[in-house]
Amino acid sequence: MTSIVASFLPPLLIDGGKKPIFRTLHKLPVSAIKERQNRVALVVKAIGESSESSTSLNIIKSVKNVWEDSEDRLALIGLGFAGVVALWASTNLISAVDKLPLIPSALEFIGIIYSSWFIYRYLLFKPDREELFQIINKSISNVLGQ
Repeated sequence: MTSIVASFLPPLLIDGGKKPIFRTLHKLPVSAIKERQNRVALVVKAIGESSESSTSLNIIKSVKNVWEDSEDRLALIGLGFAGVVALWASTNLISAVDKLPLIPSALEFIGIIYSSWFIYRYLLFKPDREELFQIINKSISNVLGQ
């Protein structure tokens, strides 16, 4: 269970200066605590299912299954090391390119143009969004081997 404590000024909690908003909060797992004369603190508790369905646990389980089913663990360790080295090298390459005088602004402009095209091509109209979802689902199926 997660809880959040927030402190607000009273005008933020008053609707139009006449009625407090607390009348709508009694149905939710929220409780108000008077902290000081000028401030009000709220405690919000999240109640829900366990985190078994979270994506991070699924990824961890997948990695454990790959590790347990692997016959060549040395190759997996080498692949992980190569991934870390590639991440380090790409970070250094990006920082070196960022120091060049005209390249960062040109790449930013290219990124803006490509983002605009992507929004127009895939996100602006509903049939295009459905096509994008189909492409993404097909790619996920290909990667997972389903």
